[in-house]
Amino acid sequence: MAMDTQVTVVMVPFVAQGHLGQLLHLSRLVSSYNIPVHYVSTTTHIRQASTRHQGWDLLAHHNIHVHEFPIPAFQCPAPDPNAKTKYPAQLVPSFEASIHLREPVFKLLTSLSASRRIVVIYDYPMASVVQDFVSLPNAESYIFQSTSAFFHFSYYWDLAGRPSPAGEEMLQQLPSTEDCFSPGALAFWNKQQVHAKNSSGELYNTSRAIEGHYFDLLHQLQVDKKRWGIGPFNPVDIIEKPDQERHKCLKWLDNQAPNSVIYVSFGTTTCLTDEQIYNIAVGLENSGNKFIWVLRDADKGDIFTGDVRRPELPMGYEDRIKEAGQGMIVRGWAPQLEILAHACTGGFMSHCGWNSCLESMSMGVPIAAWPMHSDQPRNAMLITKVLSLGIVVKNLTPANDLVEALHIENAVKKLIASEEGDEMRKRAAELRSNIKKSIAEGGVSRLELDSFIDHITRSN
Repeated sequence: MAMDTQVTVVMVPFVAQGHLGQLLHLSRLVSSYNIPVHYVSTTTHIRQASTRHQGWDLLAHHNIHVHEFPIPAFQCPAPDPNAKTKYPAQLVPSFEASIHLREPVFKLLTSLSASRRIVVIYDYPMASVVQDFVSLPNAESYIFQSTSAFFHFSYYWDLAGRPSPAGEEMLQQLPSTEDCFSPGALAFWNKQQVHAKNSSGELYNTSRAIEGHYFDLLHQLQVDKKRWGIGPFNPVDIIEKPDQERHKCLKWLDNQAPNSVIYVSFGTTTCLTDEQIYNIAVGLENSGNKFIWVLRDADKGDIFTGDVRRPELPMGYEDRIKEAGQGMIVRGWAPQLEILAHACTGGFMSHCGWNSCLESMSMGVPIAAWPMHSDQPRNAMLITKVLSLGIVVKNLTPANDLVEALHIENAVKKLIASEEGDEMRKRAAELRSNIKKSIAEGGVSRLELDSFIDHITRSN
């Protein structure tokens, strides 16, 4: 597709895994319109994004230019499994350190200023980093909202004092923002507001095929704001790799029955206590169901430095489940998109980070929801109450109560081996079909992406 290459896009993701990956996927979509994309972050976080990238070949996209900027070293504490809340407070120092990107990002923007237009797409928490774009007459910016339209509608509903809109009574069950975020994170977010006011619109990694109703409600709240729902950004059809390049868990999956395996992963920011890990292990084994469990500690601000806690399992556990052919433990990074796309994966026990929710919906896999912090409790409500694509393992509670092994066992059985689970899989398959249509030519997400590209390449 021939497009105006005098428009240059600069992507500035937030320095956490869920954000790095989403804007890398968006870079692929934008560059497919023959628009050069410059993707920027710290040296550490570029390495992190590259190491964990999956779903398509970054090196094959010559219109995507990756810039890594060194910043002063920052000290991040180890993840604390016994913290009062599950919000990853250990990452806040790396969030604060990202302000050191301000100068190199502006230098990059200045070096690109010969373009007819510079378009800066940035995560909301990076507003202070990109603030200097306003001094360039041909630059404009767009906020990437990395969470669901449902989350954003409920956030503004919170600010309005929690009125009771017709048909939205379930919103009264949502935990407060203070229960979902740490004070340090809320303070960091609040610092961005003054700079975010200079944006020209918002991009969402979601589709009206998933949550069109909440886009409409958002528009009613803010009729003057431009917003585009152009997701899912992640590939929806996964090209199978040669056998020698496939992860060993995929080869194990090949030998299972269709829809028989539950995939268990709580993302990059969840740090569980030893007692909780023990109960998950017992619950999975006692369920009798097949499983793949990604068991790794939460990320630090720099994932490449320091010791990593290796959570312990019951004595002989790994040998026992391996000999029985019941399950597989993955201690490192797992190819989540490929696992969810596999025909033998029948469910996903998840923290309900928005990336994981979208990837699961894209692949037609229902969810056992176990939210930990941030937007996750509201995403879990969207999945379980609005879309009926999952069950609740545990709602967020301030005390982070222990989930007993028997409860986990029953949740796995319900999702994988019950009529209710089968019905959820049917609905998930229907939504996957609708999502695929939405990103195809003429589909609602594709039309919104086309609309956004038309907007940023306009002549005036």
